[in-house]
Amino acid sequence: MIPKINRRIAIKWTLQSTALLGLGTLGQSVSGDHTSRLRQIDEPEIDGSTAWFDVENWEVEGRAYRETAKPFDRFPAKAEASLRKAVWDLSRHSAGMVARFATDSPVVKVRYQLSSPRLAMNHMPATGVSGVDLYARTEGGDLRWVNVSRPTKTSVEATLANGIDSLSSSSSEPESREFALYFPLYNGVEKLEIGIEKSAKLKPMSARKKPIVFYGTSIMHGACASRPGMSISSILGRRLNCPVVNLGFSGNGKMELPVADLIGELDPSVIAVDCLPNMNGKLVSERAVPFVKRLRKYHPEIPILLVEDRAMTNSVFYQRSKDFHQQNRASLEAAYQSLLGAGENNIFYLDGQKLLGSDGEGATDGSHPSDLGMVRYADAYEPVLRSMLKSKRNQGTR
Repeated sequence: MIPKINRRIAIKWTLQSTALLGLGTLGQSVSGDHTSRLRQIDEPEIDGSTAWFDVENWEVEGRAYRETAKPFDRFPAKAEASLRKAVWDLSRHSAGMVARFATDSPVVKVRYQLSSPRLAMNHMPATGVSGVDLYARTEGGDLRWVNVSRPTKTSVEATLANGIDSLSSSSSEPESREFALYFPLYNGVEKLEIGIEKSAKLKPMSARKKPIVFYGTSIMHGACASRPGMSISSILGRRLNCPVVNLGFSGNGKMELPVADLIGELDPSVIAVDCLPNMNGKLVSERAVPFVKRLRKYHPEIPILLVEDRAMTNSVFYQRSKDFHQQNRASLEAAYQSLLGAGENNIFYLDGQKLLGSDGEGATDGSHPSDLGMVRYADAYEPVLRSMLKSKRNQGTR
């Protein structure tokens, strides 16, 4: 048994403090060996010089449930009966999903069909709402951005890499490079295909096990990232080198028990609950403890992170905003203390005041993070997630 630690202290560590955990630097795995099997796939469709691979039957990361109504829904079809319509409708968005594959092709294309003609929002561009975002593994081992699609209609076809450099290889044959294609954040996908040169090879990579599950609001859903790879869950997935499941629901992250039951069907490494922006103090007081206890019914030992409300970036001018944040946070803090007092183990807590920074520059509209705000959120989350993953491995106690 490791010594008891103060979770409130643990989450106040700076990024530099991650070295104290003995978990390495950013980008290194903190949740075990994630070396992925390469999967055999169906024959591609050949169209001219391009071989098109349908990803529907791949192990797409972030697609956590089987038996979905559409290929890239975030909840299973049966969930429609237990969820409010707003939550169900938002679960049709493909936020957090990523197709991982390896290819030696210097050209990578994509073609896909979107569910909704609403390609953009007045505070979020089409690249984030409806685009797909390509990353590739460098020779140094990092996943770095390559390109993003720019949708102008529901049927999208784009070349995302053209003449990309080959990896160094001792043989005369080109070496396959790993790619990660992030799906749209605020739109659904009916069908998605990846295209490569027909003479090249492609292998999809298996989905890694034990994801971090993020349950939250529009902020976790991805508003207002400029592209899918810049959402909070995507950034953290890359930094921690682990799979993630994004259960953010715009305007509808409210600690609802049917969602807890669905999370109970998963096999996560960590569960993060970040719902306060869609709640108020009274609702937090009513729901936070029952929600955690419902999660504990399915996951008695899995670390759970409770996240406070961020501060609206213009709240310095509005006492009502300050009061709202204070009431929310006080209610969550009281719930947290109640859970600890009842003997709950592995409950962590993340302060919200500086999630968007302290200079007022981290949001598009005062509420939803810009790309800068998304990075700041990830900076705040990362140390505590590393601590939680270590705690889980060591079966630490409160």
